[in-house]
Amino acid sequence: MSFTKSILYIFLLSIVSFTGFSQGFLKAEGKKIVNAKGENVLLRGFGLGGWMLQEGYMLKINKEAQQYRIRERIEELMGPKQTQEFYDAWLANHMRKIDVDSMKRWGFNSIRLPMHYNLYTLPADKEPVAGKNTWLEKGFALTDSLLAWCKANKMYLILDLHAAPGGQGNDLNIADRDPSKPYLWDSEANQEKTIALWKKLAERYKDEPYIGAYDILNEPNYGFSNPDEDKNGTKEKVNAPLRKLMVEITKAIREVDQKHIIIIEGNGWGNNYNGIFPLWDKNMVLSYHKYWNYNDQASIAHIIKARDEQHVPVWLGETGENSNVWFTDAIHLLEKNNIGWAWWPLKKIGANNPMEIKSNPNYDEVVKYFNNGGDKPKDSNVYSGLMELAIYSRLENTIIHSDVIDAMIRQPFSNETKPFKPNLIKDKSILYAVDYDLGKNGRAYFDTDTADYHTSTGKRSPGNRGRIYRNDGVDIVKDSTQYEKYYVNHIEKGEWLQYTVNVSQKGTYTLKMNTGADNAGGRITIIIDGKVVAKDIVVPNTGDNKKFATFEVKKLALKAGKQKIKILTAVGGYNFGYIQFVK
Repeated sequence: MSFTKSILYIFLLSIVSFTGFSQGFLKAEGKKIVNAKGENVLLRGFGLGGWMLQEGYMLKINKEAQQYRIRERIEELMGPKQTQEFYDAWLANHMRKIDVDSMKRWGFNSIRLPMHYNLYTLPADKEPVAGKNTWLEKGFALTDSLLAWCKANKMYLILDLHAAPGGQGNDLNIADRDPSKPYLWDSEANQEKTIALWKKLAERYKDEPYIGAYDILNEPNYGFSNPDEDKNGTKEKVNAPLRKLMVEITKAIREVDQKHIIIIEGNGWGNNYNGIFPLWDKNMVLSYHKYWNYNDQASIAHIIKARDEQHVPVWLGETGENSNVWFTDAIHLLEKNNIGWAWWPLKKIGANNPMEIKSNPNYDEVVKYFNNGGDKPKDSNVYSGLMELAIYSRLENTIIHSDVIDAMIRQPFSNETKPFKPNLIKDKSILYAVDYDLGKNGRAYFDTDTADYHTSTGKRSPGNRGRIYRNDGVDIVKDSTQYEKYYVNHIEKGEWLQYTVNVSQKGTYTLKMNTGADNAGGRITIIIDGKVVAKDIVVPNTGDNKKFATFEVKKLALKAGKQKIKILTAVGGYNFGYIQFVK
C-alpha cells in the first residue's frame, strides 16, 4: 500500500470509527455495532487490568497470585491498617483522568473496566443477613469517576464483571477465586448476588449513553459436564448452567434498562459457544478472546461463523500480551473484518503495554519473598516499597511505550517508518542501537523472531527476548555497567536496523561502532538511503560479548538533512551498543 493510499485508508477508518460519538446509545444492528444515527462504530480500546482486580503476573508475583492471597500475605508482613492504605492508594493512583485523556489523544475510543464484585457488594458468606445484599459505595464511586472522564473525552465505557462472586472458573487468578469456597456455579447465593449486582449497575447507569455495553461475565472457564478432565470448559458441549445464568442476568437488566447492549462470552475463556445459541435478546454482542495464535482469517473463522449464523455483532473483548508485530497484524485483521477490540492491559510492571509501572528495590524484596520464600522483609520496607509502587502507577511516573501505541494505531494501516527519537546528528553525536525507527518488521527493522504464537505452534517465541525498552522482535537487554543504557543482542544473519537521522552539516564522517563479541566472526554492511556504502565489515573480537569497544568505519559521506541509515548483519554473533558520528 502506498503512503498516500495508507493515509486515505486511515482517514476512512476514522470516519467509520469515530463519527457520532455524541449520537446516543450504542446498539446492535444486524452484524454491526451502531450509534443512534445508524453509523458503524468500531471500538478501539483497552482493558484496565490490574486496577480494581490485581492479577499476580502484573505485579511479578507468580505464587499464590490471586488478589485475596496477595492481600493476605501483605497483611502478614505489615498489618491490616497499612495494607488498606496501600490498596486505597493503588485505586486512587492507578487510574485517573489523565489516563483517559491520554488514551483519547493516542487514538483509542473506549475502555473496558474489569470489575471486582467485592468493591460493590459483600461476599455472600459475609452478609449480615443471608440472602440480602449490602451495597458498597467504593466501587460505584470509582465507576462514576471513570465514566465522567470517559464522557469528557467522548469515549465509551464497557462494564466487565471480571471477578464474579465465587469465581467463574478454574483459572483462579483472573477471578480472584478462593478454592476453599463455593464456585459461582455451585452456589445459588453467589448466582443471586451476581444477578442482583447487574440489576443494581443497570439501575444506576440506564440513562448513560457513554456506557457502551454490559459485558456480563468475563472468561467463564469451567467444565460443567466433566470438571475433572475438562477443568476450563474448552471441550464442554452443553454449557447449560452458563446459558441459564446469562439469561437470568439479561432478564434482571432488562427489568430496569432496555437501552444498553449486553455482551456475552462463551466458556473456555470466552470462545466455547456450544449450547449457548439461540440468542435471547435483540440487543446483544458476542465477545471472544484471542491470545498467542496466528493472525490469519482461520484464527477468527469460528467467531465470524457465529456472527453470520446468529446475525449479531462480535467484539474482541480481550487480547494482547504479545509483541508489536502481533498487535499490528491482529488489528489489521480485526478491522478488515469490522471487529472492534479491547487490548489487555493498559499498564503493568512489564513493557508490552502503553504504560510500564516501574518497580523499586523494597518492592522487589517483597516479590522475591512471595515467590521464593526466605527471610521476611522488614515491615517498614514492605510499606515503603508498596506505597512507592502505588505512586509509580500514576501515568506521569510510568514509562510510556510509544512504540506499542504506534504499532496499534498507525502501523496496521501504514508501511511508513518514523524516527523513534529526533536523532539530530552533529560532530560526536551518539545514536543508540536500540533507538531504531518505528515501523513494521521488514520496514523499520528486520528480525527473525518477532512474536509469540505458541497457541498455534506449541512453542513459545517471545520476540524481544529481553522484554525491555521496546516491544518489537529486536532483542534488547539492559547494560548492567551503565544506568539506563541498553543494547541489542542475539543478532542473527540477515537482521537489520534502520535509523532516520537528521544530519546538521554535510561532510565526511567516521562512524565509531560500539560492539561486543567473543569471536571475530561478525560482519556488518552499512546502507544509506538504499545505497551500500560499506560492505562486510568485520566486527572485532573484544573477548566477551558483554565487553564493548569501538571500531571505526571511515570516510562516509553524509548529506545535510534527513537520511536513512541501515545496519545490516551479514554474519551475526555480536552485540550492538551505539554509533558515534565523528566529522
